[in-house]
Amino acid sequence: MRLTLVESVQKKARFLEVVAAELQLENVTIVAERVEQIGQQAAHREQYDWAVARAVAELRVLVEYLLPLCRVGGAMLAQKGPQAGAELAAAQQAISQLGGGDAQLHAVSQPEEEMNWFLVVISKTAVTPPKFPRRVGMPVKRPL
Repeated sequence: MRLTLVESVQKKARFLEVVAAELQLENVTIVAERVEQIGQQAAHREQYDWAVARAVAELRVLVEYLLPLCRVGGAMLAQKGPQAGAELAAAQQAISQLGGGDAQLHAVSQPEEEMNWFLVVISKTAVTPPKFPRRVGMPVKRPL
């Protein structure tokens, strides 16, 4: 399996490079750029079977970050908190607009945690229009 890790903070990206080297993870590549930027680069756009994100933004934003990276037939996976169902409902237009298809919500329970977590899996069924992802900051300022 080949993994590409995207981290825009240079210090964190360097740490990931050190860890990958120490663990001799030859199939791990670190990309130290913003996801909005690599989503427009041919080397990354629609090249991946899976794009995965932790709970770093609202689902409408994550969809714009991740679906442009997935090939048609691939999928995105996002970790979300207790509001996952509401976020998924609010993201339906963005999912459709960005080439997404069926969405599944999977509950993940951890005995030591009181909060419920969810994994949102969205299939990629169509090519993402070239204007997405929008420039840095726009997905957060003006979610689809």
